[in-house]
Amino acid sequence: QLQVVESGGGLVQPGGSLTLSCTASGFTLDDYIIGWFRQAPGKEREGVACISTSGSSTNYEDSVKGRFTISRDNTKNTVHLHIWTLSIEDTGVYYCAAGTGMVTRRRCQADFAYWGQGTQVTVSS
Repeated sequence: QLQVVESGGGLVQPGGSLTLSCTASGFTLDDYIIGWFRQAPGKEREGVACISTSGSSTNYEDSVKGRFTISRDNTKNTVHLHIWTLSIEDTGVYYCAAGTGMVTRRRCQADFAYWGQGTQVTVSS
């Protein structure tokens, strides 16, 4: 069974940091573009970051640039999303997805076929 699994969510105080991880079972992530998405309460899911198969290209949604960093370690079949200076607006369920397509600094264009169940991030004092 092909599965993507997120981990690392939790309760964090405003201004804090967090690292989310994405792994896979049944397949290797290095064949796929990986995207991180989030869904805040009452809002639609939005893409926040993408990384190419090699890790050489990354793309970020404007509102998270400078605070989010996506990275991958293909030897460990893992992709990370590092988040700094968390604010209440970052609260939501964060999803990892694997797909095919293209990633450049300006654009993440991919068909994401495999999705995880999500990990909850709550920013609160």
